[in-house]
Amino acid sequence: MVETTGGEPGDGTAEVLDRPLPDGVRRKVVQIVSDAFGALTLGELPAQLRQYARFTPTRRARFAGNAMAAALESDTLFRQRVAEKLREAQAELTEALDAGAPPPAADPLDVAAAAYVLRPVGWVKLVTAAGEEAQRADAERADDESRAELDRLRADLAAARDQTRVETERLRTELESARKETESLHRKLRAALSDVKRGEAALRKTRGEIDAVRAEGQTQVSAAESESRRLKARLSEVEATLEATRKAAREGRSVEDMRVRLLLDTVLDAAQGLRRELALPPVSVRPAETVDAVEPGRLTAKDIAARALSENDPAILDQLLALPQAHLVVDGYNVTKTGYPQMPLEQQRLRLLGQLSQLAAQTGAEVTCVFDGAELAAPVLLAPPRGVRVLFSKPGVTADELIRQLVRAEPPGRPVIVASTDREVADGVARAGARPVASVMLLRRLTRG
Repeated sequence: MVETTGGEPGDGTAEVLDRPLPDGVRRKVVQIVSDAFGALTLGELPAQLRQYARFTPTRRARFAGNAMAAALESDTLFRQRVAEKLREAQAELTEALDAGAPPPAADPLDVAAAAYVLRPVGWVKLVTAAGEEAQRADAERADDESRAELDRLRADLAAARDQTRVETERLRTELESARKETESLHRKLRAALSDVKRGEAALRKTRGEIDAVRAEGQTQVSAAESESRRLKARLSEVEATLEATRKAAREGRSVEDMRVRLLLDTVLDAAQGLRRELALPPVSVRPAETVDAVEPGRLTAKDIAARALSENDPAILDQLLALPQAHLVVDGYNVTKTGYPQMPLEQQRLRLLGQLSQLAAQTGAEVTCVFDGAELAAPVLLAPPRGVRVLFSKPGVTADELIRQLVRAEPPGRPVIVASTDREVADGVARAGARPVASVMLLRRLTRG
């Protein structure tokens, strides 16, 4: 609807739009104002547009579009200045609009925008028609685009269906192949599990056999080691016996010859001593001398009993050591730990051996001192004193056993005295024919000097 509000006849400035300016026309109008903007001086511009004077037309249209459209609508003078610049730029189009016959081939939006700026008679109809034409064109374009989009979507849908069908067939084929492959794998897996079970059973059987063989081998090895140790021990004994035999052969006499010779020397010395003790005359015994009677000056049995020595008297030891071929065997640590146990073992040995050396020199008896080798922390470097034989027991052999071996080695009849407080030692040597004496008796004799 067009309204007129005065003005000269044929002037369209009185016409007013009854609807908003169409978007397409508005964009064209803003472009026209932006193009004419640079041809105007700063004073010819409305105050609100002066800040955009130095903008380029494109940047000006982007940032000052609303302001220019508003100024064009409200400021008639500014619109007329823009119209003049438009007439200069598009003379053919503006003359056709002034004549009321716009070019048929012109763009409706360009015609409407120019009519909006120039305001010829009927410009509202031109703007409205251009808007409707633009809307119609937009609708047709949108319809064409929608139809094209629909066709494209239909084509895409058909292609997707075809692709889906092909993909479905492919997946169905792959699924069937995978199912067959799965069944084959299941069969192989069952076969493999059976093989594994058979292998495990065979492995357990093999391990059992290996364990049995290993146990039997260990038993045989243990038996072989035991037999080897036994043979080595037997070999050592044979070698020792052989060495002793060789030594006796080299010396020209055997062990038994030595024992007999020693016993003979003992008997001879004892006979000579008895003869001196009894003061026997060199003549033979007379029959009258065999009659039992008491002679003047001779001791009776009562006198002999009165003169008996105490059991712990060191004089008894002197009498025993005075016997011919007497052999004193001393249980070393038994004596030292009885007499001076607070001293170190080394000092105990040195003190006892020194005293035994003096005793051997005084009595002339054979003296052997035995120590337990298990008491040693290290080998002993010891020079035995004169007249004393020093022996240490071997590993695994006690000093008591070594003392018994020494007593058994002596020939029967030789006086052997063993000094030890150990009751087991005393009883053992007594059964073997030796005379045991207490360690205290020996200590008293040694301290007496």
